[in-house]
Amino acid sequence: MGQSLRIRTYNILPLVFIHLTHLMSSTFGKPKASTTFLPPKLQNLHLAYRLRDDPSAIKLASSDYGNIVKEIPAAVLYPTSINDIASLIKFADSNNASAPFNIAARGQGHSVHGQAMARNGVVVNMNSLKNNRNGNGVKVVSSAAVSSMGRWYADVGGEQLWVDVLNATLEHGLAPVSWTDYLYLTVGGTLSNAGISGQTFRYGPQISNVYEMDVITGKGDFVTCSPKKNTDVFYAVLGGLGQFGIIVRARIALQSAPKRVKWVRMLYNDFSAFARDQEHLISISGRVDEQKYMIAVDYLEGLLLMNHGPLDHWRTSFFPSKDHFRISSLITKYGIIYCLEIAKYYDDSTLNSVDEELQVLFQMLSFIPGYTFEKDFSYADFLTRVAQIEDQQIRVHESSQGRQWDDNLHPWLNLFLPKSHISDFNSGVFKDIVLKRNITTGLVLVYPMNRNKWDDRMSAVTPDEDVFYTVGFLHSSGFDSSLEMLDVQNKDILQFCYNASIKVKKYLPNYKTKEEWKNLHFGMKWETFQERKAQFDPKMILSPGQRIFNNN
Repeated sequence: MGQSLRIRTYNILPLVFIHLTHLMSSTFGKPKASTTFLPPKLQNLHLAYRLRDDPSAIKLASSDYGNIVKEIPAAVLYPTSINDIASLIKFADSNNASAPFNIAARGQGHSVHGQAMARNGVVVNMNSLKNNRNGNGVKVVSSAAVSSMGRWYADVGGEQLWVDVLNATLEHGLAPVSWTDYLYLTVGGTLSNAGISGQTFRYGPQISNVYEMDVITGKGDFVTCSPKKNTDVFYAVLGGLGQFGIIVRARIALQSAPKRVKWVRMLYNDFSAFARDQEHLISISGRVDEQKYMIAVDYLEGLLLMNHGPLDHWRTSFFPSKDHFRISSLITKYGIIYCLEIAKYYDDSTLNSVDEELQVLFQMLSFIPGYTFEKDFSYADFLTRVAQIEDQQIRVHESSQGRQWDDNLHPWLNLFLPKSHISDFNSGVFKDIVLKRNITTGLVLVYPMNRNKWDDRMSAVTPDEDVFYTVGFLHSSGFDSSLEMLDVQNKDILQFCYNASIKVKKYLPNYKTKEEWKNLHFGMKWETFQERKAQFDPKMILSPGQRIFNNN
């Protein structure tokens, strides 16, 4: 039988659906047609009946949080075990076809440019694996005496959500040290990128807090790796954008969990003071002042406050409604107000000193007098703050296949840029492009990190300077017309960086050609990245949606 025949065990897509997809283009949310078919021998595998191509499965796998790219796979695998994933990859790798079908792992689909899609290939629905773990996806080792490593950790399935890791570890009075702002993401997904948030300046990204992993490589091999065992796989996969293997288990570092959090925001009208205070705070690591106060912060981020649109994001989140008028007046006067956001963790032993420590911190900073705002949260509520706001403001719901997102378009742009150019970026982007065009919707984040908390042996890419900033334009749009304007703005921001010789790196990157990946993103790391691809995924099967080695 020829390779053009569909696997008979599939549910066949209705002909009208196939016809319609042939009429649609690939941009701005319109799906591409599936024009190739999977090898018929795939039906002989034990996992064939777990492959689906019904409209429901295909629709979910051909979309993501961005709602910008649509790529239709030939089928979706709903694995019940790790062996299902390994068998699929090994079959694709051993298939004699000149162009083997591609495979992409899909966690929660929180990418914004189709990175977890596989046009004409197979998408692995990792949520199915989570559903078949029977609640055993997170194993916490809370006794140093029990742990062979002499330290606390959690063994976590790559398909598990960080919020589930939080809940499981808190039962033991423990928690991971590094987080993302949004916890309804899979462990394997964030570790394939980096995983950053307000704790990164102190503990490094999530990829810097992994002791060990189980990975299924692009050859279908099951490999246990760590800094001491199969190190080449370990460092390749962390931050590797899914190019070398699928993470099916990660051993995550834990520490004692605090009970509560003092969450504070302070407002600035001067960017230089804002940046100077941020950089000073991330330089303090557990330092005690003359009065024996612990003056370090546990979390630090920053954001822009602007009066853009009828529902300014800052109005609906942190600030008391009674203060909205005076904050809005401040924004109207200056155009942009810079908000420094910090948090200090505390428990029973530090209950009596945490407020005094904050007062010592305030005396070191140059925010606008009278514009400090404070909340007191439980540790769990603080870490899940973004999900609570998002669930209130947009249409998000859970299903057996994973989290379903709203219909808005999210043309996000996330950047890493060197400290030496952050003032130039403020003048040329924040105060010019963003403020004058007045089209930015959603949060704009800006905060610094310490490069010495990142491991350069990993695949993740950062600027070369000791301190660099992350800037995130977290746009949300309900219309194609505004999407096009935001897309132009994103391109103009990147063009400004190029013209100003700012060696910016994209976080959660998307490029269209191998040359762009080589020259604009990886730079000196490209040769190593390419060698690792040849070693662990020589047929270039995994994660085609990244468009690094195949312009899919």
